[in-house]
Amino acid sequence: MIVVTGATGNVGRTLVRLLAEAGEEVTAVSRRITGADVPPGVRAVAADLSDPAGLSDPAGLSDPAGLSDPAGASGPGDLSAPGDLRPVLAEADALFLLTGGDLFATEPKEIVAGLRGPGRVVLLSSQGVVTRPDSPSHGRWGAELERALTDSGVRWTILRPGGFASNTFAWAGSIRARRTVAAPFGDVGLPVIDPDDIAEVAATVLREPGHDGRIYELTGPETVTPRRRAEIIGEALGEKVTFVEQSREEARAEMLAYMPEPVADTTLAILGEPNEAEVRVSPDVERVLGRAPRPFAAWAGRNVAAFR
Repeated sequence: MIVVTGATGNVGRTLVRLLAEAGEEVTAVSRRITGADVPPGVRAVAADLSDPAGLSDPAGLSDPAGLSDPAGASGPGDLSAPGDLRPVLAEADALFLLTGGDLFATEPKEIVAGLRGPGRVVLLSSQGVVTRPDSPSHGRWGAELERALTDSGVRWTILRPGGFASNTFAWAGSIRARRTVAAPFGDVGLPVIDPDDIAEVAATVLREPGHDGRIYELTGPETVTPRRRAEIIGEALGEKVTFVEQSREEARAEMLAYMPEPVADTTLAILGEPNEAEVRVSPDVERVLGRAPRPFAAWAGRNVAAFR
């Protein structure tokens, strides 16, 4: 059985579907997940990854495979107090571990110490672990988690994606309302990756041998600037989308409304002054999947309804 955390997110939802379609027994874990969020036959376990009081009675986890409800079952759980998910993890052959957000307040060693059971752990980490090692948000905590995992004795694989194409959803409101995008650094390109490619790599690594002890850096096939991304969305819509360049100060003021100052400053540094590693196109998606990663245009075409 494979346990997938972050199962309703941009990567996890696709990963759960791919594994289920491949005939795998899957338990999907996310904060507010229900059986309606997963394909038939997949067990849904609601887990608040940052609330240690998330589960006081594990009785709801007595059927870790979800076999009693072929349409998908659900039960409570909590990864920040990892013992709460022990009944599920004890049955698991492999675990896809996605961390972030509020879980940054948890010690990495505590997270890994509670993950006894699965014989293999695939960690969705971040490229920032190596490109921004001094950043508390993008590098330092993730590096500590990677070290805790690699020192744990379990079989592991680490995925380090760069920027997600799906971050472009932040533009959806202004594109729908005014066919306009406002963003900084309009002509600075990054090789953003389609989250579905991350999910396909994860599914392959979880199911196939030969990936233990490997670290894969995941990027798109080419750099694409914010200005060009706006053009591509316009092409998918069949209408012009106007790009308005923000100053760094304007963008920072907007970011500080929903993210801490260190996160905003590191994000702006990556977007405005990416280093050589952050603009490099990695061969690892093709190495694992046997095909090139999808271009941004493919992501935009698949998600165009969000911008109409």
